[in-house]
Amino acid sequence: MANTPLAVLDLVPISSGSTAAEALRNSINLARQAEQFGYARYWFAEHHLSPGVASTAPAVMLALTASATWSIRIGSGAVQLGHRTPLSVVEEFGLIDALYPGRLDLGIGRSAGRPSAGAAPQPAVAAAVAAVVNAVVNGRAANGLKIPPKFSAEAMRNSPNFKLQQELLRQPGAEPPDYAEQVGDILALLHGTHRSAGGRPVLVVPGRGAAVQVWVVGSSGGPSAAVAGENGLRFAASYHISPATVLEAVAGYRAAFRPSAELDRPYVSVSADVVVAPDEATARELATGYGLWVRSIRTGQGAIEFPTPAQARAYRWSDADRELVADRVSTQFVGSPCQVASQLEQLRDATGADELIITTITHEHADRVRSYELLAQEWQRR
Repeated sequence: MANTPLAVLDLVPISSGSTAAEALRNSINLARQAEQFGYARYWFAEHHLSPGVASTAPAVMLALTASATWSIRIGSGAVQLGHRTPLSVVEEFGLIDALYPGRLDLGIGRSAGRPSAGAAPQPAVAAAVAAVVNAVVNGRAANGLKIPPKFSAEAMRNSPNFKLQQELLRQPGAEPPDYAEQVGDILALLHGTHRSAGGRPVLVVPGRGAAVQVWVVGSSGGPSAAVAGENGLRFAASYHISPATVLEAVAGYRAAFRPSAELDRPYVSVSADVVVAPDEATARELATGYGLWVRSIRTGQGAIEFPTPAQARAYRWSDADRELVADRVSTQFVGSPCQVASQLEQLRDATGADELIITTITHEHADRVRSYELLAQEWQRR
């Protein structure tokens, strides 16, 4: 079991009654402890205009965390390219790599970026995705992994908060860039092979030749999976965000994969939302606020400060509310170390994951640290 690495994805959550400064200190503390517990990577997400999430700038968090840790790989999960340029990304990560060489993972996501022109999947890719979709019976994969109905994010994308993000994050009049072109430019800038329109070499210092491991983060079998596969990059599939589409995401990536100088076979990490405690009852109490927190995201208001169990229980749920978060709540792994490790085995086996990336949010920092510690201990015993 221990030969399947575990990693951490951190949103730098702000708990109710706390502050962003405290959340930042807690995350750096957790990174130090995750290194001691044996986690292979520590990634930071990128979110904006969310009162309960302080992870707005992964590169800044990586610089702070690199100086506080020794050996654990650190990375972004993911830098959102919909409002970034390849040069800005390579310069930021090159700057950190100059001081902490060989430890950085550049996880990149499409966000609101434009899919590649003519991005219809190749027949072999489409067939591979269709095969895994057809293999799901009664909401379960072949080995019993829960695959809920697909969630439509259309209402969230049309929310005033989401539209405001796009307005404030982009320069006026800017169009979303072509995602495949952006990824290609990032790779060329890192490798020192980029050329200007006039054919002149574009040399990024620091950045060129940086020992940065490039990942693509995606949640479906669409453009992200295809771009990752076609470029021979590592792929991180998001079960914790879109459990309904994780199998097709992995299948699409593998079907599109072409060996590269860095990678001769597909390499997949799959994420899971997890809460571990000494017993199931305690774990479920710690996870009480999760549904309300997910609701705040999916209604488009932005993640709220993570509530206490008492605050979460005080909310009056409607049937529409419950339906809105059902897929996420039903696929959160909550329980004792043994229970959760068994569920993670199921996820690994269903997806063929080479690694698993764990995201855990509880109201109290000590409970979050303890959850990661208990899981690591159980995982290493198996």
